[in-house]
Amino acid sequence: MIEVDRLTVEFGDHRAVDGVSFAVPSGDAYGIVGESGSGKSTILRVLCGLNRLWSGRLVIADAAQRPRRSRAFHRELQMVFQDPYASLHPRQTVDRALAEPLRIHGIGDHQQRIARALREVGLGAEHRFRYPHQLSGGQRQRVAIARALILEPRILLLDEPTSALDVSVQAEILNLLQRLRREHALTYLLVSHNLAVVAHLCARVAVMNAGRFVEELDQAALANRRAREPYTAQLLRASDGYDRAAAERLVAYD
Repeated sequence: MIEVDRLTVEFGDHRAVDGVSFAVPSGDAYGIVGESGSGKSTILRVLCGLNRLWSGRLVIADAAQRPRRSRAFHRELQMVFQDPYASLHPRQTVDRALAEPLRIHGIGDHQQRIARALREVGLGAEHRFRYPHQLSGGQRQRVAIARALILEPRILLLDEPTSALDVSVQAEILNLLQRLRREHALTYLLVSHNLAVVAHLCARVAVMNAGRFVEELDQAALANRRAREPYTAQLLRASDGYDRAAAERLVAYD
């Protein structure tokens, strides 16, 4: 469903993504994990068409992609952003936020589609005409997911979808995403700095540092802490929580 070959992105003299290649089969969930500034979100912005300055080869849903994308492309691929409050217009109700993509793409039957989208993410009819400030963080992210799903895409890009949420809510959103992928046969590309989040959703995980993929792990390797590269091993140790002795042994990699 997604094929990326030697993707490179430069901002002036800085190479944010350096010759990255990977593939995601239809229906799979693929994760990219790394510290802030490693280039993870830049890859998502290229895939969804927000960043048009890139080189390499990009094939999505069997179609080679150019920097400018068609309207039809955005029915195939949608993105869920990190901060659900920032990604929702503060002066638009949930109803309007969900109706807008339908209007842009000329899709009718708004009432039923909006009601169904809310049910699928676990929100009732009482949430439909509320504003973002009247919702909790978890509810806002559910609305953002509903907005991404309402066009019935085949691919969801997930940019740190739980990092802005309370720990108690994160598991609920991850379980929701797991269920939606299964029910709709969706393909996920998830980026995060949190290995536990990526391991929960993804069968394969690429570890990224300084614009490059360091190595790729499957769920078994993650669970058993089997890392080939020192940077990955350090990232695995950091995911266990703060430890003073471990922090003092951290090494900067670039």
